[in-house]
Amino acid sequence: MIKDIIIYSVIVFIVIFSFTKISYSYNLLDTPNKRKKHLKPTSYIGGLAISITLIISIVLFDVIGDKLNLILSIGFIMAIVGFIDDKFKLNTGGKLSLQIIPIFYLIVIENISLTQLGDYNQFQLKLNSFAVPFTLMCVLLLVNAFNYFDGMDGTLSFSTISTLTILYFLVPSENIKLLIVIIILPICIFLIFNFSLFNLPKLFLGDSGSLLLGFIISFILIDIANQKLVHPILLAWSIAIFVYEFLAINLQRLKNKQNLFTAGLDHLHHVIFERTKSIFLTNFSISATNIIFFIVGYLSFRFINPLTSLILFIIFFIIFILLRQKLLNYK
Repeated sequence: MIKDIIIYSVIVFIVIFSFTKISYSYNLLDTPNKRKKHLKPTSYIGGLAISITLIISIVLFDVIGDKLNLILSIGFIMAIVGFIDDKFKLNTGGKLSLQIIPIFYLIVIENISLTQLGDYNQFQLKLNSFAVPFTLMCVLLLVNAFNYFDGMDGTLSFSTISTLTILYFLVPSENIKLLIVIIILPICIFLIFNFSLFNLPKLFLGDSGSLLLGFIISFILIDIANQKLVHPILLAWSIAIFVYEFLAINLQRLKNKQNLFTAGLDHLHHVIFERTKSIFLTNFSISATNIIFFIVGYLSFRFINPLTSLILFIIFFIIFILLRQKLLNYK
């Protein structure tokens, strides 16, 4: 297995390097503007390259399982959707319509939908006939929540790694642990390009990357929940920062009567960077906050009960909104 991991790492590097070179040759580049602060046109097909490496991993690691392999395979379609959006600048309706296609396929055709939200001693949250629409809504929201974090070097990558690391130590299944390693490796190698280490050409995840990661993690969480490997409230805590930020920013925009789908500089990473002037501190703060949230949720679940953990999830969201607003107003 170690040999396969080493071979896979080399393949990942070659694929990402090749895609980066191709993108610069064919002008598949993100151009700086008032909102985008990078200094020169930069390749935006990092997610597309990662999706190819995940397809390769299906052949190389033939032990993950049909359902998990299917999630990785259909993830490639979601990466294509993101690439099309980056290339042709789709409007909101066109973007969401294309996103729904691979999501709908896994939920309805392959029957990968969330069936329950956990046992809370006094009651069980079963979705029954509401399973399909609820799953469709949750996946669509989480996919776009991941997209919200893709606005600064490393932010989405490190935040995603924080979630995957939590899941690695949380889930008992060796197949899912292997899948997590398979996903983390290309993200880590991508970061070398993202920060232009060793003078490598700079590379962004692009929408292909943010939509891909949100899509894959969404369905991994669904699979874990349906197998009852981990209680759903703990899975929710593992992505708390994504859920909280997505809801908080949209509630704020509704309050201010702003367009929900307009790109802006009001995302958490922009707010923190404005205060710290440090990409490292921004990324560290966001990833560490996600891990701290999970620790709170885990301890309340482990030493009190699941219902308390669920209540705390809601309370911490309110606290998050208040602190976020205070950070916005800080001069």
